[in-house]
Amino acid sequence: MIRILILIFLSLGMWSCRHAPDEVKGPPNVLMIVVDDLNDWITLFDPANPIRTPNLIKLANRGVFFNRAYSSSPACNPSRASVLSGLRPSRTGVYGNASDWRSATAGRPTLQSHFKNHGYYVAGAGKIFHHHKDWAFHDNASFNEYLMMSINEPYPPHKLNGLDDYGTRNTDWGMWPEHIEETADYRTMKYAVDFLEKEHRDPFFLNVGIYKPHSPFFAPADYFDPYPLETITMPNTLSDDMDDLPQGARTLLEPSDWFWTGMQKALKIKPESWRTYVQAYQACASFADDMIGRVIDALDQSAYKDNTIIVLWSDHGFHLGEKEHFEKFALWEKTNHVPFIIIAPGITDPGTIEKVPVDLSVIYPTLSELCGLPVPDVDGTSLVPLLQHNSQQLKPALSTYGKGNHALRTDRWRYIHYADGSEELYDHDSDPNEYSNLAHLPDFRKLMDSLAQFLPVHEVDQVPDL
Repeated sequence: MIRILILIFLSLGMWSCRHAPDEVKGPPNVLMIVVDDLNDWITLFDPANPIRTPNLIKLANRGVFFNRAYSSSPACNPSRASVLSGLRPSRTGVYGNASDWRSATAGRPTLQSHFKNHGYYVAGAGKIFHHHKDWAFHDNASFNEYLMMSINEPYPPHKLNGLDDYGTRNTDWGMWPEHIEETADYRTMKYAVDFLEKEHRDPFFLNVGIYKPHSPFFAPADYFDPYPLETITMPNTLSDDMDDLPQGARTLLEPSDWFWTGMQKALKIKPESWRTYVQAYQACASFADDMIGRVIDALDQSAYKDNTIIVLWSDHGFHLGEKEHFEKFALWEKTNHVPFIIIAPGITDPGTIEKVPVDLSVIYPTLSELCGLPVPDVDGTSLVPLLQHNSQQLKPALSTYGKGNHALRTDRWRYIHYADGSEELYDHDSDPNEYSNLAHLPDFRKLMDSLAQFLPVHEVDQVPDL
C-alpha cells in the first residue's frame, strides 16, 4: 500500500510539473507584427465576413482582441509615424505620406530606439516605417539588424488587369507571382522564422512588417481559390450615399477621387473590374494571414514561446468602394477600424474587449509598461490597467487626416469635424455602414458639442515633404 501511495504521489508530481506553466524569467521579448491596409471585413471581427483569417482568429483566442481599435491616421506614413514616435499627427505635423516624419520628431526616440536604449536587441524585416522614396523614411538607427529589400516583388511584364490607363503600375491586381518564395512577405516571414530559431541572450524586439494587402493586389494563385469570382462578396453600397456629405468631406476626398472615377471608366472597358479588384484584395488578405500564421508557429516552436509579448496591428483600414471611395485617405469607419491584438504572458487572459474604442497611440506606452521600461512623454495612454482587468477611463479614439480634420469614435458614435467647420455624425447602433449623416439635425447639437471637447486644441502646421 505504501508503495502504491508513493507511485501515485510521484505520478501526480510529474503531471503537475508537465502542466504547470513555466516561470517567466527575465525581461519579456516582443514580437510586433504590422499589417498594411488590412480592414475590418475579416472573419476576426465577424465569422460572417467574407475574408478568411483563421490565423488571426487563433491569435486573438490566446490574448486580448480589441474589436474597436482605430488608426491614428488613415494613411501609411502619419499612422506609422504616430505609433512609432508616440505622438499624434496634430502634434508633429506629419499629416501626409510624404511628410518628413524624422525632422518632425527630432530628438525623440522611436519605439524601437526606446527598447534598444534599454538593452533590447532590435531586429526586423518588411515594412515598418513608411517605404516612401525607396526606404527614405526607414530609420536604420532604430535597429541592431534589419533585412533591407524591395517591398514590392518583381512586377509582371505588363499590368495583369489590362487597365494601362488606370492609375500607376501599383493600380494592378491578379495572380502573381507563380512562386511564393518570390514575394517580399514570404522573405519577411522567413527572416522572422530564422530569427526565432536562433539563440538570443539578450531580450529581443522583433519587428515583422507584412506588406499585403497593400496594392498592387498580387498574390499567388492558391490564395484566390477561396474566393471564386462568380460568388464573390461585394462591399455594401448605397446609390445616394454621398448626398449628405458636407463640403469638408468632399474637399478631403478630392485628391483621391481618381480611384473611384477611374474604376467607373474601367467598368466600361472590363465590366468585371470591380469584382476582380475585390477578389484580389481578399486573396491578398488571406496571403497575409498565412504569413502571420507561419511566424506565430515558429514562435510556438521556439524557446521564446512563454516569454514573448505579441502585438499585432494594421496601420489603417481600407475602402473597396463603400461610400464611392477606394483606398484610405478618409475619416470614416472603414478607413480607420483596424485589427489590434495583444498577448502578454502572465498578464493577459484570452478574450475580446468590446465597446472600448482605442486608437493606436496606446501601443508605445503599453509595450513600454509591459516590459518594465520607463514610459516617455507620449500622447497615448497605456492599456496595462485594462489588460489586468482593472477599470480604466479612456478618451474617445481619435483619428486625424490633415490639419483640422479629425474623427472621434465612442462605443456608439462617430463624430467627424473638418477644417472648414463642417461635420458628420453617425449612430453605429442603428447605422453601422454610416449611410445617414445626422450632423444637420438640431437634436444632436449638444452631443456633437460634448464630443468636440476631445478634439485637439493646438495643431501644428504640416512639416515639409521629403
